[in-house]
Amino acid sequence: MTKRPNFLFIVTDQHRADHLGCYGNGVVKTPNIDGIAAEGTRWNRFYVANPICMPNRASIMTGRMCSVHGARHNWIPLSKDHTTFVELLRDAGYTTGLIGKSHLQSFTGLPATNKFEEKDGLRAPSAHLRDAYKNNRHTPDYDLEDITRWDRPLADRLQGDFYGFQHVEIVADHADKASGDYLLWAREQHADFDSLVGPENALPDNRVKAPQAWRTAVPEELYSTSWIADRSADWIGERAQDDAPFFLQISFPDPHHPFTPPGKYWDMYDPLDIALPESFGKGNLPPIKAMQDAMEKGTDPRDNQSPFAVTEDEARAIIALTYGMITMIDDAIGRVLQQLEDTGLADNTVVIFTTDHGDYMGDHGLMLKLLLHYQGVIRVPFIWHDPTHPTDGVAVDDLASSIDISATILARAGIQPFNGLQGRDLFASDPAEAVIVEEDSQRLMTGFDKPQRVRTVVTDQYRMSLRQGENWGELYDLHADPAEVENLFDDPSSAQIRATLTETMLRRMIELQDRAPLPAYRA
Repeated sequence: MTKRPNFLFIVTDQHRADHLGCYGNGVVKTPNIDGIAAEGTRWNRFYVANPICMPNRASIMTGRMCSVHGARHNWIPLSKDHTTFVELLRDAGYTTGLIGKSHLQSFTGLPATNKFEEKDGLRAPSAHLRDAYKNNRHTPDYDLEDITRWDRPLADRLQGDFYGFQHVEIVADHADKASGDYLLWAREQHADFDSLVGPENALPDNRVKAPQAWRTAVPEELYSTSWIADRSADWIGERAQDDAPFFLQISFPDPHHPFTPPGKYWDMYDPLDIALPESFGKGNLPPIKAMQDAMEKGTDPRDNQSPFAVTEDEARAIIALTYGMITMIDDAIGRVLQQLEDTGLADNTVVIFTTDHGDYMGDHGLMLKLLLHYQGVIRVPFIWHDPTHPTDGVAVDDLASSIDISATILARAGIQPFNGLQGRDLFASDPAEAVIVEEDSQRLMTGFDKPQRVRTVVTDQYRMSLRQGENWGELYDLHADPAEVENLFDDPSSAQIRATLTETMLRRMIELQDRAPLPAYRA
């Protein structure tokens, strides 16, 4: 009988595809990730289902679009009523583990936004019946990642497993503000660990002046990236004593903002060596102009989760710091891969690398994510290395999506997917004609007078984005204009292309309507 493969699934956070050496970046040093790609398969046209953390992570776990699983934005947890591919692995005898960022539930501790409007003259329904779903995911069993309640390890507060993960050691939040199980450990290692974190405790440095950037006092060995690598290596060491196959997801909360690479990674890259994106300072969409005006007038705080405009010097500084975080992650991955080799598990472990979404990183003079679906935000790396089927660095240009990850892993494990899984096995199916990206914002941001609902279709040649309630849209020819500078949406000569893409989008969205639960054969 053929031995079932192990899986090491590596996820980073807010990490563009072109911020890796194997995707053509000649500055950032990522030899370990590049090594995975050199022996495996790399997808060049891999897109997120949603360019926001929680929704896309939920889509990875379920193989389903956000409009189907319902976790449309951060602060909406993945329902425990939804099946995950990890549960199928667990039920098939796999030992399952998650070390690092989960973000399947909210970790902010903020109360749920209640936008239910009571209308004069009508009797309002009870709180239990104000939503189309009676279980609206705001019960205590959806507060497990709430950092304000993290007084003991998540594993000690669980009843059963966590979305199919039998072993969990979790990091919440980002950069040197990372929390969760990791923070409990860090406080044990350093009696006054809290005095090392945040901008108020930063080490002096006059080199970098950019929003959300400070030189953290947290040493490398106590930083969350190191903790994830060490705990993952220990867990793999324990698996060497088992007969059961394993699935381990290791998830780094970097290179997400704030930008705080520790120790030598802080100044590993010189901002003067950083080239600005081709589209920097270009683009006349209403929100871009609004963010640029807000930066010039000083009316945008630029200290939260919303996208913001930056100067050339700020962009170079932030990109350099991001490269430092990425190289630290690459070094950490190298230690985990070495553990696979040392334990004799490497020859039967499929190694997968991706991220939950990208970042503008200076595209059109912007930083962070949300609202505008430029390639830097929606196109992410996806690398697959199977030691029993080496492909020696094959690059695939087929369109693929986050929802395809679960189907591909299940197929390799020899497990039939559940009904309603919308993704495809990337190695045994034809690519879709187009991929759909969904986004449903919940708050106002600079340049908009209302929360945005956006749907994007990407084909081999084009990207088109439509949004509810706005009188403008986006259409770009990715072959002629890969930097997405020339918006063709209102160009009369592109009217037929726009019509064709609209039909393509509609057909793909129909295809992605839910097919669960299964109906009875007869009514």
